[in-house]
Amino acid sequence: MKAVVCTAYGPPEVLQIEEVSKPVPKASQVLVKVMASTVAVADCRVRSFKVPLSMWLPARILLGITKPKNAILGAEFSGIVSTVGKKVTRFKEGDPVLGVSLPKFGAYGEYLCVDEDGPIVKKPVEIPWGKAAAIPIGATTAFCYLNAINILPNQKILIYGASGSVGTYAVQLAKMKGAKVTAVCSQQNFEMVKNLGAELAIDYNQVDWHKGLTLYDMFFQAVDKCPFRIAETTLKKEGAYINITNPFPSIRMLLAKIHKKIKINMAKDFPQTNENLEHLVKLIAKEEVNVVVDTTFQLDNIVAAHRYVDQGHKKGNVVVQIK
Repeated sequence: MKAVVCTAYGPPEVLQIEEVSKPVPKASQVLVKVMASTVAVADCRVRSFKVPLSMWLPARILLGITKPKNAILGAEFSGIVSTVGKKVTRFKEGDPVLGVSLPKFGAYGEYLCVDEDGPIVKKPVEIPWGKAAAIPIGATTAFCYLNAINILPNQKILIYGASGSVGTYAVQLAKMKGAKVTAVCSQQNFEMVKNLGAELAIDYNQVDWHKGLTLYDMFFQAVDKCPFRIAETTLKKEGAYINITNPFPSIRMLLAKIHKKIKINMAKDFPQTNENLEHLVKLIAKEEVNVVVDTTFQLDNIVAAHRYVDQGHKKGNVVVQIK
């Protein structure tokens, strides 16, 4: 089968199209004919090996010394069940599905093996393949963090990086919970985030964009490019700070936790559950939540797709069409 192989750590050019062996499902696995994947943060991070210095050695041991152990990237997918293992009961041949292929990746290939009890659910006919592939990680990440902080009606939340994959879902899900949403993004994305439910949009390119704002109950950092000192000055006492990309709190964060009683929620791996994914898929099928797709690339143009995402200006999701 045709697949994208990550030959080393580095820029997008390390990704190469190769012919590889078609995977064979185990007894409790399904073989999926992949229709679409995405260029997710996880894909770019593994490919480029951009990790904090303190995590360099353990990450090399975990991911691979000179190149990724799992050479075929692709963290989320949509496709058709091609074959089922003899112990599989949830799916049958021909079922349209979507899901997460982590921690082994593999969705940048024409076929992918997934555990039956993994984060994989049936795809409603109302959702196209490309949008279906762009649901699992961004939507469930936003959903889990907002549930963890227990956002309530009329509370004010500022979402920094509101135009990205997680950010676009966070705007909509926070709005559904009755929160008043302020979206921080580039000016060209103002109309989009307001259509998604933001009451106010702020351009992060403006000097001192945060000055003069009323205090917020929550600061949701979907892109780790805003210093915590800004979040601290915009949060109420006993407010909540969420950073979905950085797992390590700074000294200032720990002090704010003591003196202002700010709840610090740093990046962590929420369990990917079928229940959460099915709930979100139903909302999307009913058009209560929208999937924002910036651009769709063909598999043969995977290098260009990664280059585009590396620029850091995508709106929502970038889809990779496999079939």
